[in-house]
Amino acid sequence: MSIFKKHEHNIYFAVIIAALAVMPILLAAGVVGAPIIIFLGKCIAFAIVAIGLDLIWGYTGILSLGHGLYFALGGYAMAMYLKMQATGGQITEFMHTGGLSKLPLIWKPFLSMPLALFLMIAVPAALAYVIGYFIFKNRVKGVYFSIISQALTWAAYSIFIAMSPYTNGNIGITEIRSVLGNIRGSANQGKLLILFYAALIILALAYALSIYLVNTKFGKLLIAIRDGENRTYFSGYRVSRYKTFIYVLSACLAGIAGAVFVNFNGSITPSQMTVTFSINMIIWVAIGGRGTIIGAVIGAFLVNLGEYNLSSGRMVQLWPYLIGSIFCVTILFFKGGLMGLFTEQIPELIGKIKGKVKNNDAS
Repeated sequence: MSIFKKHEHNIYFAVIIAALAVMPILLAAGVVGAPIIIFLGKCIAFAIVAIGLDLIWGYTGILSLGHGLYFALGGYAMAMYLKMQATGGQITEFMHTGGLSKLPLIWKPFLSMPLALFLMIAVPAALAYVIGYFIFKNRVKGVYFSIISQALTWAAYSIFIAMSPYTNGNIGITEIRSVLGNIRGSANQGKLLILFYAALIILALAYALSIYLVNTKFGKLLIAIRDGENRTYFSGYRVSRYKTFIYVLSACLAGIAGAVFVNFNGSITPSQMTVTFSINMIIWVAIGGRGTIIGAVIGAFLVNLGEYNLSSGRMVQLWPYLIGSIFCVTILFFKGGLMGLFTEQIPELIGKIKGKVKNNDAS
């Protein structure tokens, strides 16, 4: 029992991975349809960005309302490469409409896959480093950091909308195929399965890296920063460096997640860059259980699966209120989220009930 308790979260994650790994087999058997696999592929991307958000919020206490920006940057990098492959390196239709006659300089690096993959990570990392370095060095934290991250996201959103000849404005980059080509249709099931398993491996690697970090001395310092930043400063640690590093790592995971998302979604729009989308990420982590890593994964899947199944018909208008209510109840009464509820609060309640029963029997 002690071994199970020690590796409880890893066992839960292994069960999730095993369940997801079975889904393509069910697709081949005709039990589920390709749209379900594509949707689960998007959920895998959401789980990756949720892991990164849990590292900075759950473990370090940094509430970012701008992680949609890094998600979108990674998504745009992948989408730009895929669009160049579709056009053979020629200018796109929206560039033509915007008055451009030749391929813009900013698009040229995305003619190369290695360079595109590098920029997919490097651009979010560089931006996060610049933001984190100056903000954390000046010891900006709490709600002030959240407001700044929110403002920067809105600024980036406005820039992407204004640069419509280069980004296609609020429509975004659409009608693109995955790195393996078209994954839709029965003739392309093999490509879809390969892409799905590749995304699953990326999720497993992101989880393994995060679990490794939080179980080292570095992870203990993150918790120390979260619970007592001033004490950690006075202990001789350069807190700003630790916060900047974990913020950059989180941005990299968000960029990778955005790239994975584009391959399944077939498009990327500035809507993935909005504060609303960033708040959704916060909800995933909060409901699953922040500060656990596995809780972020569970929350990302459960919330998006709930939206997929419930936000249709009459539930379209009710869904935002429902998920908002669940978020409020979680924050007020179940601060550990679902993980805290099932691994701590319920067992504690059962223990108390058993204790009362024993006392009554003894008396």
